[in-house]
Amino acid sequence: MSNLLVKREKAVLEATPNITLKEKIGYGFGDFASQLLFSAAMTFLSYFYTDVIGINAGIIGTLMLVTRVLDAFIDVGIGALIDKTKSRHGKARPWLLWMSGPFALSGVLLFTVPNTNETITLVYVYFTYILMNFIYSSINVPYGVLNSMMTQDPYQRSSLNIFRMSLATIGGLLINFLTLPLVKAFGGGQQGWVITFVLFGLLGTFFFLVTFFSTKETVTPSVVQRSIPFKRAFGALLRNKYWKLILGFAIVYFINNSIGAGMNVYYAGYVLHNADLVGVMGFSLIAPQLLGYVILSPIVKRIGKRNSSIIGSFLLILGSLVIAVSPANLAVVCTGLIIKALGNAAILGTFFAMLADTIEYGEWKTGMRTEGLVYSAGSFGTKAGGGLGAAFIGWSLALGGYVGGQATISASALSSIHFMFIYFPIILAALQIVFLAFYKLDKIFPDIVEELQVVKSLK
Repeated sequence: MSNLLVKREKAVLEATPNITLKEKIGYGFGDFASQLLFSAAMTFLSYFYTDVIGINAGIIGTLMLVTRVLDAFIDVGIGALIDKTKSRHGKARPWLLWMSGPFALSGVLLFTVPNTNETITLVYVYFTYILMNFIYSSINVPYGVLNSMMTQDPYQRSSLNIFRMSLATIGGLLINFLTLPLVKAFGGGQQGWVITFVLFGLLGTFFFLVTFFSTKETVTPSVVQRSIPFKRAFGALLRNKYWKLILGFAIVYFINNSIGAGMNVYYAGYVLHNADLVGVMGFSLIAPQLLGYVILSPIVKRIGKRNSSIIGSFLLILGSLVIAVSPANLAVVCTGLIIKALGNAAILGTFFAMLADTIEYGEWKTGMRTEGLVYSAGSFGTKAGGGLGAAFIGWSLALGGYVGGQATISASALSSIHFMFIYFPIILAALQIVFLAFYKLDKIFPDIVEELQVVKSLK
């Protein structure tokens, strides 16, 4: 790294308020809360619908796609509303206060499916799934925006993101280990699922409020700007080439991530022949991420966020290839998942920080700072990618002739599970690398922030 680049980054750091440890931990608890609700639902909802409620896997695949992709477009509207929000708490933080309770309730409603005819059941499932995703947008988009409102320093943003993903990882571990045992402890069946998610909802609300009370917004635009009309702001967004690249990357990665989470329970039950091993698999896929986050910060400082994420994508490919060596051997499967966990750490530990950097690029390129619209890409990618991933799971199982709730399945259904768990993720990881190859914002970001700081100092 050149001396000039170091000086510029030092100037940016000195112009940016330091983020305290309390704020970093408090910010991270927001994604911990999301894991207790949204990610828990995404991990187990397909299984709940097919094996508890008895809905056809193909129907569930279509449900996941239609509702998640439809709702992903709502994120753009939420982003525009955030950009227009003005309150004594800022523009992002108040949404955490307003939406934490409704978000918890929407998660519980997913599992209170009425015992009635098929048509009413499907209408209820569609309605509650759309509702949950809509409310998730209303809390997750502003939560993401909060990162860019707390600091402009790229390393502090990366640090915030690492705390966020570390606590998300801890939440994910708890979900993978506790969900099925809690369901059984609360009586099993639909009753057990409902009570479990009431508990998750209460905890999620509490931790979102922790985030609200322990953070603050300090970043202001480089120029004073009135409320920007949506058409003009969206047009500026489309001229932000790095935002578009990150959006494409997000969709592909979160398809991959959704498949990785959603297929575990099927792979444990029908390839490893013990559904209870989903906890061990979840531990192998999630726990090593904590180690990844510990070592990630110096790596990012040395090689940048993009290059770290490319390495992570290669690790996803390597992990899948290891599993392919002996797909029914638990030790081999867990080894592959551990490698993939380190890959996920490199990607998740940098993705939201890269997305935040596109805000400054857009402000520098167009003169308009629209945090909400830019950050809607993160939620859009999560939802569209997650919806497509869940759809691919449902469709592939249906194509293979999978029937839920049975002790044994057909050879074609077993082949579908193998393909979706091992080989399809390799294809997706290769596509991730293609998107990242064109992302070069890391190199020019210090210059951009320096110019924006100069403009701000002349106000």
